[in-house]
Amino acid sequence: MFDVFRKKFDRTTPDVADRVPPGQYLTEKFPVLHYGDVPIYRDLEQTWDLRVWGEIEAPAHFSFAEFRALPTIQITTDIHCVTRWSKLDTQWEGVQFTEFLAQLPPLKPTARHVLFHCEQGFTANVPLDLMREPDALLAYKYAGAELTPEHGFPLRSLVPKKYFWKSAKWLRGIEFLSEDRLGFWERYGYSNSADPWKEERYSE
Repeated sequence: MFDVFRKKFDRTTPDVADRVPPGQYLTEKFPVLHYGDVPIYRDLEQTWDLRVWGEIEAPAHFSFAEFRALPTIQITTDIHCVTRWSKLDTQWEGVQFTEFLAQLPPLKPTARHVLFHCEQGFTANVPLDLMREPDALLAYKYAGAELTPEHGFPLRSLVPKKYFWKSAKWLRGIEFLSEDRLGFWERYGYSNSADPWKEERYSE
């Protein structure tokens, strides 16, 4: 029993130690953590869309079919939750955010930040430069299958370089901002920068 406990929390194995941030333990599971109830969609083409506004030359709108017609990529990446679990080599598929930008009207020069708007009023804020990184996605598949409702079906953001609360579930809107605006958890005392390698869990 002690060996099982030690294995769960041990981050010193040579082949993974440099991939696990301080204070984290590895898990093979995919824990479910979120704010609010899990949305249930009856007819995605009629009940789901994605809206884009803010510091952009014109607002944009995607139906479910229009979004699913966009080019996709697959990535493998590690993810880290503020509750201290890390999961390595997770596999995702979706629209690379830089590709998504190419499908939009031009952003205004003042666009510096992204605010994700999700079901039930949840929001998450991320610098625009970070979303231009090649591993930043609008994801709808995990491990080769559609996201489950508990993990954000039909769409979530994926921001692997930050604690996982920044990878917002049940995405419905994307707002481009000239100045940063705190998201839901940031307003409740979580770190705005959320760097797992610096253990930026909570605001000072």
